[in-house]
Amino acid sequence: MNILLLGSGGREHALAWKISRSSSLEALYIAPGNAGTKQFGKNISIDPTDFEAVKKEVIDNKINMVVVGPEAPLVNGIADFFAEDEQLKNVAVIGPNKEAAQLEGSKDFAKAFMNKHNIPTAKHKTFTKATIKEGFAFLDTLKPPYVLKADGLAAGKGVLILSDLHEAKKEFSSMLLDNKFGGAGAQVVIEEFLKGVEMSTFVITDGDGFKVLPEAKDYKRIGEKDTGLNTGGMGAVSPVPFAEGKFSDKVYNQIIVPTIKGLKADKIKYKGFIFIGIINVNGEPYVIEYNCRLGDPETEVILPRLRSDLIDLFEGVATNTLSERDVEFDPRSAATVMMVSGGYPEKYEKGKTIYGLNAATESLIFHAGTASDGPAVRTAGGRVLAVTSFGKDIETAVENTYESISNIEFENAYFRKDIGKDLFKSN
Repeated sequence: MNILLLGSGGREHALAWKISRSSSLEALYIAPGNAGTKQFGKNISIDPTDFEAVKKEVIDNKINMVVVGPEAPLVNGIADFFAEDEQLKNVAVIGPNKEAAQLEGSKDFAKAFMNKHNIPTAKHKTFTKATIKEGFAFLDTLKPPYVLKADGLAAGKGVLILSDLHEAKKEFSSMLLDNKFGGAGAQVVIEEFLKGVEMSTFVITDGDGFKVLPEAKDYKRIGEKDTGLNTGGMGAVSPVPFAEGKFSDKVYNQIIVPTIKGLKADKIKYKGFIFIGIINVNGEPYVIEYNCRLGDPETEVILPRLRSDLIDLFEGVATNTLSERDVEFDPRSAATVMMVSGGYPEKYEKGKTIYGLNAATESLIFHAGTASDGPAVRTAGGRVLAVTSFGKDIETAVENTYESISNIEFENAYFRKDIGKDLFKSN
């Protein structure tokens, strides 16, 4: 099978690595890819949201299946583009259509879906410029901190959590009146703050059957002990100790099953991954958000733990036979730590040479923001590398990852030293 994988980050490197391990693969193309993905296939320098360019590559390379890594092509309707094109309609697309991708593309859509299907989530309301005064009044009814979410995609920056009511009203006003997040903030969802521990649940579905993949916990803040600015993710671990037993049953019965049944009831044909961000509030699960693709850096710990053939699962999605496929997990723990450019998530420099990539032989190194420069690999983004290791428990997996990181260096490299420590048994 010839496969085209869209995307360029650590998630896509992990997908390329996993896809390449399947005996069903004939050729893999990654668009645009990075310095790491090219060891598993051919990088193609096109924009995944340029659907005409994607079409040309699919036809030229006799592609049988397109696997969509990031959310933008999905929210923009790449699955619909393929379905409506005579030359592409028989090419399988792993990823939901435009309507289904609204689970991530619109916070308001997702909240309405959860309300309709009795899926537990925070108390919330949606506001526009025309209802800004009602928004101020709603903020007055809530206790701090206050959660403001731009309705649309804002590159992971559209969520604000503020402790001061005056500041919350000022930011709310800025989102609606000053276009702080552009079109993504034309509607703003205000919701109550839920205090608890977050985790990520992953499901793959063909629209009828589904399989639950390994769960993960990621770490978003730049600073240790979860301080400082939000990032795209500084590390992740899998499995999650508190996601066992009764809590796992609640997630399955109160969230996963109603989500799949709700999509069917609403006649939304969903084919691909569903990422469900969950918060554990005193033993009760609530949905924070849906994403229409795998998370990053969670992919870098859940795919190494997936023993099943990924192309086999994808074929199940494409042919509506997913329920007949087997899913098997590695019982070991996995931990990934992101090495980032100094200054990230604010201003940082690119083009720094990375040393020691071949020295970390006990870990998987997934490239997130890298580029090739002849034989050299240089930094090309804020998040540069995801270093992943196995261990008999989270503590050992984390220890192995930090041991590998000690062999890798680039100028102004930074990484958190406390990934997973909140889950250690000694705590």
